Amino acid sequence: MTARLLRMLFLMDPVEGEDWNASTTIILMLEAQRRGHEVLYADPADLSVHGRRAAALVTPVSLDRAAGDLPVWGASRRAILDDEIDVVFQRKDPPVDAAYVSATQILGTCERALVLNRPTSVVAYNEKLLALHFRDLMPETMVTRHMADLEEFMDSLGGEMIVKPLDGKGGEGIFHIVKGERNIASILEQATAFETRWVMAQQYLPEVRQGDKRVLLLEGEPLGALLRVPSDNEVRANLHVGGRAAKASLDDADRRIVERLSPLLRREGLFFVGIDVIGGYLTEINLTSPTGMQEVNALDGVCLELRVMDRVEELVESGATRA
Repeated sequence: MTARLLRMLFLMDPVEGEDWNASTTIILMLEAQRRGHEVLYADPADLSVHGRRAAALVTPVSLDRAAGDLPVWGASRRAILDDEIDVVFQRKDPPVDAAYVSATQILGTCERALVLNRPTSVVAYNEKLLALHFRDLMPETMVTRHMADLEEFMDSLGGEMIVKPLDGKGGEGIFHIVKGERNIASILEQATAFETRWVMAQQYLPEVRQGDKRVLLLEGEPLGALLRVPSDNEVRANLHVGGRAAKASLDDADRRIVERLSPLLRREGLFFVGIDVIGGYLTEINLTSPTGMQEVNALDGVCLELRVMDRVEELVESGATRA
């Protein structure tokens, strides 16, 4: 644990829009505040370059869980990140669009401030496509813009598949398609934006009805896990669309997946990651703003943010500029 107080910048969506009962970012901020660190907020749009150095318009924020979503704000100021900030948590939700990429590349110019996750890796690896580096761990998968390819792929799977955008979040834009439905062409038109946008199609895994397992990893090692069980009238298991959080433990398939992923995650500075596993198959590697920490805390009676913040402090104390 560091002997000094740190300035921690959370680059994120508006604080007022966070769900205080579910947001991983909020409990990280609260834990930083509890330890006496200065907690600062910035929107990615507040990033800039001054004097050829990464800067941001930062605002001190004080959080009180009892007061709910009513943060207390201090006076905003421009900060040169390498001079005035010790740690930057990049927690902006996707889509990873041009603005997101530009903001991440600005963060990538930092030389002293510790940026989590490593910006160059966040830009380099799409959350859906990164899993293809471990294709033998995945269900049958196709990435394409072309509707004919998707229909042929669905036929090869027996007439059923999942289609999802490459840059979505929280289950947005995910379709479960079954051959014989009358609106397949319309769904594929919308999913591919009339064959101008790549999508990922995957084999439908019926085990999802028992739960989509989210495994949280800290520097490539298991931190916690939960099952997200879809409601009866939903194919998506994401909690904010009605999925139910249930207690989970790692089985042999999960441990095999984690063992395979860990070297790449550590090498690429992907400090805090959430992987999704259905029926023993890896489906996604979430590295922009993974969630699930509060649900694991509630289910397992733990405080995962303590372990995360302990490790952040150790990295700063060791002088690390890359996780």
